[in-house]
Amino acid sequence: MVHMSTKHMDKQTRDAEVEAITQVVATLEHSQRNELPEEFLGLFREDAIWTTAHGKFLANRDEISAFTRQVLPGAMKDSTVTYEVAQVVFIRPDVAAVKVRGQYTTLDGAPLGNPTSPLYVMAKEDGQWKLVANQNTEVLPG
Repeated sequence: MVHMSTKHMDKQTRDAEVEAITQVVATLEHSQRNELPEEFLGLFREDAIWTTAHGKFLANRDEISAFTRQVLPGAMKDSTVTYEVAQVVFIRPDVAAVKVRGQYTTLDGAPLGNPTSPLYVMAKEDGQWKLVANQNTEVLPG
């Protein structure tokens, strides 16, 4: 269940924006599952930052691109990933903090490794939600 919070939007607008944000996360999942670096990179603002689940800091889209092109090809030959939007908090109508639940699995659906718990800060620019400040965190047991 997605929790939405903002004081400055009516329900219809909020629902539409949450749906648009959910589509960004779905595209992110699609691009990773299908090893599509261009689709993945198109989701980021030029000055975006990203910290991987293992703590590697990437300072802009060029660094995110270099990292993605190194790790994504071949990454899904024996696995897949799912992402689910867990919560959206609108900081402003055009800026949102988006909490996501992620899980890598084998091709037959068995969990592979620990779940992830990304936090994406997105900004809406020219009608499109873009990833701006992102932290992916591995969820350790206990």
